[in-house]
Amino acid sequence: MKLSSSGSALVTGGASGLGLATVTKLVDRGVPTTIVDLPTSAGAEVAEKLGDLATFSPADVRDQEAVDRALDVATGRAPLRHLVHCAGRGGTVRVVNRDGTPGDFDAYREIVDINLNGTYNVLRLAAARMAANEPHDGQRGACVLTASVAAWEGQVGQLPYASAKAGVVGLTVVAARDLARSLIRVCSIAPGVFDTPILSRHGDEVIAKLGAQVPHPSRLGRPEEFAATALHILDCDYLNGETIRLDGGIRMAPR
Repeated sequence: MKLSSSGSALVTGGASGLGLATVTKLVDRGVPTTIVDLPTSAGAEVAEKLGDLATFSPADVRDQEAVDRALDVATGRAPLRHLVHCAGRGGTVRVVNRDGTPGDFDAYREIVDINLNGTYNVLRLAAARMAANEPHDGQRGACVLTASVAAWEGQVGQLPYASAKAGVVGLTVVAARDLARSLIRVCSIAPGVFDTPILSRHGDEVIAKLGAQVPHPSRLGRPEEFAATALHILDCDYLNGETIRLDGGIRMAPR
């Protein structure tokens, strides 16, 4: 199922970082692409800069009505055949705080809600649209989700993020099996340490140390490398039910 001729794409978290790099590559391939990001994001400016093939539809990925509106925008351009879900957020929560108090349960639930429940919400709504497509080369659609190496090696303080990303890894193969009858594929990418806005709150010294932990190449991942992997999954009809670590061989230390 070749990208440039088979339909439209929807990318969540598409206004920055991994999502923006993916949107840019999809547009470069001639794919009409709908950017989904928060109303406060730079989504409208990004779409304007990228030209007629890019459109912006604001949504919180947990909001069914807002996501459905974005899907209406995407299917208004062409049948939706490609989803790349990058939206998410981090946050520090411990089991027991340094002062002896229990970790913040509300913060834990919020981060899991965005990263795991938001993933399922977008996946189920997008897959329902894809299931109505006419098959193209034996495929109706393909979905790429974003996990993280934190699913296996979450660091201290990453409790909710690691929990959610482990959930994304767990749902990937089950969703792929579930959607096989509809001719829809599902894979996930598990990035390591990438040069994205989520790292901007750390100083240059911390970022340099993170890059130095990567065995080879010893640097942060580049968003365009994530995007290239996502497009390869969309292009390759035999990739299904797999979570691909994209991490330069890193295995995260506890801290």
